[in-house]
Amino acid sequence: MRHNYSGRKLNRTAPHRKMLKRNLVTALFEHERIETTVIKAKEARSLAEKLITFAKRGDLHARRQAARKLNDPAVLQKLFEEIGPRFAERPGGYTRILRLSGNRKGDNAEMAILELVDNTVRPKSLDTKKRQRARQILKAEEKAEAKAALAEVAEEMAAEETVDETATEEVAEADAEPTGDEEKKED
Repeated sequence: MRHNYSGRKLNRTAPHRKMLKRNLVTALFEHERIETTVIKAKEARSLAEKLITFAKRGDLHARRQAARKLNDPAVLQKLFEEIGPRFAERPGGYTRILRLSGNRKGDNAEMAILELVDNTVRPKSLDTKKRQRARQILKAEEKAEAKAALAEVAEEMAAEETVDETATEEVAEADAEPTGDEEKKED
């Protein structure tokens, strides 16, 4: 019987399993949402929740304990400066597992999304035909407005150039044709 045996072996050796969990949790904190198998997500969730609890404490000892489990110092900093304070009032349950409808093609593994609960990253949803057409119309209108603005700017620049050319020609003619006063001064 399996009494008091926690965790899954995931068909890996202990060091490989340990690094797998670390990599999953590091990616989770970096991107705030990862796609993996359901079993791996369940294993990574327990470690992620412990690390967020460390980040909520925020002291030096907690930071060192979390640094043992994370592979990237930038992710550790993000955990303690952004993620920990976000969950300061929440007593637990910082992550969620969303099961995906299709299985992985290669080995038919059940897939899931592991994400932070208050994550601001929105899932990529498939557009309906109506929304896709509306988006295309908006893009076309924006392009038309941009072209019109460019045309106006080009017209203004052309008008300024003609004014400048006219003024330059008048100055050149004035310099080329000496007036009667200038002829007297030259003599």
